[in-house]
Amino acid sequence: MPPRSDPPPRGAPSPERRLPLRKSLLGRLLAVSALVAACSVAATAWLAVQTTSGAIKQEQGQNLTDDARIYNTLLGYAATHPRWDGVDRTVTDLARQTGRRIALTTPQRAPLADSATQDKPPALPPQTSAVVDPLSVDGTLPAGGGQSAADRIDPRAVGPFRLPAAERARLQETAERIVSCLRDDGVTSDIVGTPSGRPRIQAVGNDLDRIEGTRCSIDALEEPTATETKALTALNQLADACLKRQDRHAVQLNLDLSWNRRPAPTGRIPTAPPVSTPEPEATPTIPAEATSTPEPSAVPTIPAEATPTPEPSAVPSANEDDRAVASCVGTARREQLSSYVATPALLFIGDPGGATVPGFDLSPANTARIAGAAALVLALTVGASLFAATRLVRPLRALTGAAQRMKDGGYADPVPVPVTADNEIGRLAAAFNDMSAHRARLEGQRKAMVSDVAHELRTPLSNIRGWLEAAQDGIADPDPAFVASLLEEAMQLQHIIGDLQDLAQADAGALRLHPEPVRIEELLGHVAAAHQAQADTAEVTLTVAGTAPGADVPELSADPVRLRQAVGNLVSNAVRHTPPGGSVTLSASSPDGDVVVVDVADTGSGIPPEDLRYVFDRFWRAEKSRSRRTGGSGLGLAIVRKLAEAHGGTVHAVSAEGEGSVFTLRIPAAGRPVAEETADRL
Repeated sequence: MPPRSDPPPRGAPSPERRLPLRKSLLGRLLAVSALVAACSVAATAWLAVQTTSGAIKQEQGQNLTDDARIYNTLLGYAATHPRWDGVDRTVTDLARQTGRRIALTTPQRAPLADSATQDKPPALPPQTSAVVDPLSVDGTLPAGGGQSAADRIDPRAVGPFRLPAAERARLQETAERIVSCLRDDGVTSDIVGTPSGRPRIQAVGNDLDRIEGTRCSIDALEEPTATETKALTALNQLADACLKRQDRHAVQLNLDLSWNRRPAPTGRIPTAPPVSTPEPEATPTIPAEATSTPEPSAVPTIPAEATPTPEPSAVPSANEDDRAVASCVGTARREQLSSYVATPALLFIGDPGGATVPGFDLSPANTARIAGAAALVLALTVGASLFAATRLVRPLRALTGAAQRMKDGGYADPVPVPVTADNEIGRLAAAFNDMSAHRARLEGQRKAMVSDVAHELRTPLSNIRGWLEAAQDGIADPDPAFVASLLEEAMQLQHIIGDLQDLAQADAGALRLHPEPVRIEELLGHVAAAHQAQADTAEVTLTVAGTAPGADVPELSADPVRLRQAVGNLVSNAVRHTPPGGSVTLSASSPDGDVVVVDVADTGSGIPPEDLRYVFDRFWRAEKSRSRRTGGSGLGLAIVRKLAEAHGGTVHAVSAEGEGSVFTLRIPAAGRPVAEETADRL
C-alpha cells in the first residue's frame, strides 16, 4: 500500500503547479507574437513590393507626362521666336514645376540654357531626350498640335502668315457678325482662335451642314487678307520652283494649302486629271493650322467642266504627281519659315542631381537581404514579446499564489501582492489586495458577529431561564412585573432574529415589497410617534421639520412597512448615539421633483472619518461595548441600505466627529416598477 501523503496544514501555501509551456500564458503569448511577426513581415514585404512597383510605374508615367510637357512648351517657344535668346526663364519655370533638370544645346552641344544651379553642373548624358525643331517635330514625344506623321511642321510656326492687329480686328468683327446671324437662325456657334490670329467659326456639335443650310454666308471670312495673300504668293513661288526642277506643272495654292491644277499649255495633255476644289471646313485656315498635308485622294481639284477630260490611257499617274506636289509644298513651307523660327536644339531632361532612377531587382543578394531583415525583425519581435510576456506573467503568478494561499485558509492575515506599476496588471493586483483586505475584515466581522449574536441571544435567554428557574423554585412570584420582564426579553430576541431574517432574505433576493401610494410627511410623523418614548427615555428631543412653503414633496410608490422600517432604524440609531439634551430632526424634501430626500440629523458624538465608510456594513459598530443603551446588534444600518436599494434608492451618511451626523435616504418619486407579491432581486 503506497504511503498516504497528508494534505498541507490549513493556512500553509500549497506548492504552485507549473503549467506546460504550450498551455501557459507565456507560451501562448510567444506563439501569438511569433505568428503576428511572421504575418507582419510577409505582409510588409508583399506591400513593399507592390507599392514600390506601383510607385515606379506611376513615377515613369509622370515623367513621360512631364517630358511631353517640357518638349511641347519649348517647341512652341522655338516656333514663335527666331532665336533662343530669352529661353532661360522658360527653362527655369519648367524645371521648378516638374522638378527635373532641363538643358538646351546646339547640335554641336554648345549650351543655350540649363536649369542646373550648381557652379559646376553635372555632365549631360550622352543620349539626348529629343531634338527641338519646329520644322521637324520629333515623333517620339507628342507636340500637342495634333499634326499627323506626314506633316512634321509645328502648327504654331506661322511665320509671315501672322496677321497684324488691324487685320485681326477686321476678321474678328466679321466673325462676330456671322455668329450673330447664325444665332438668329437657330445655330449655336463659337469663334475659335488660331496661332496666326485668324478667327474660325465652329458650330456646336461640329456639324458644318447646319451652317451651310442657313442664310448666313461665311465667304467674307474666307477671303485672304493682304498679309496672307503676300505670304501665300511667296509660298506658291517656292513650290512652283520646286515643281519646275522636277519638270512638273505649277499649281495654284489655296489658303488651306490645298491646290488647283493650272491649265496645261495649248495642245498639250495635262499631267494629271483635272480636279475640283472642295468646300473648306467651316472656314479656311492658314498654313500653320494645316497640320497635315492632304492625302492624294483628298487633294481638291478644279471643276471638271473647266477642262476636257483626257483619255485614261493618256493620263499619267495622279498619285505620283500629287505626292510630288505635296513634297514640294512641304519643302517650300520649311524654306519660307526657316527665318521665322529658332534653329534646331538638343533637349536633355534628367534628374537635378544627375542620378538615374534605380531599378527594383530581386536578385539573390537582394532576396537574401530581405530575408535577413525579416529574420531580424522576427527575432526582435519574439525577444520583445518574451520580455513583455515575462513581465506580464510574473505578477499574474504572484496573484495566483496569493489566491491559492487564500483558498488554503490564509485569508485571516493576507500578504498583499506587490503593485509594481500603474497598469492593468497593477490595478488588478491593487483590486486583489483590496479584496483580500475586505475579506479579512469580513472574516473578522463574521467572528465578531458570532460573538455578538451569541452574546445578544445568550443575555435575554439567560434572563428568561433565570426568571423561569426562580419561578419554578418558588423564589420569584409570577406577578405582572415578572411577566413584563419576560416579555421584554422575548421581544429583544424577536428583534434580533427578525433583523437576521431580513438580511438573509435580502441576500437571497427574496425580500418582497408591496408598493402603494405613500405620503412621506405622514410616514415621518408615524415614525416619530413610534420612537417618541425611546427619545423621552434618552432625554433626546425628536422633531419632524415641516417643508418650506411651495416646496411640495411628491407622492411615493413604495412599501410603507419597509420604508417605515428603514426610517425607523435611522431614527433609532440616531437616538441611541445622541447624548441627553441633544436632538434628532426628521425632514423631507424634493429638490428636482424626481427624487424624495429624507434626512435624519442628530447632534450626537459623530463618526470618525476613517469609520464612516463602514457604518452600513453588517455587525459593524463604532462603539464596541454591548451596552443596552448604545450597543445595538450592528444590523440596523445594513438593513436600511438593503431596503433603500430594494426601492431603487440610495443611502449615505455625512458626519463630523463631535458635531453629529446626517443620514440621507434618497427614494425615486415614481418608485421602482416592482410588481405586487414579486421578489426584488438585489
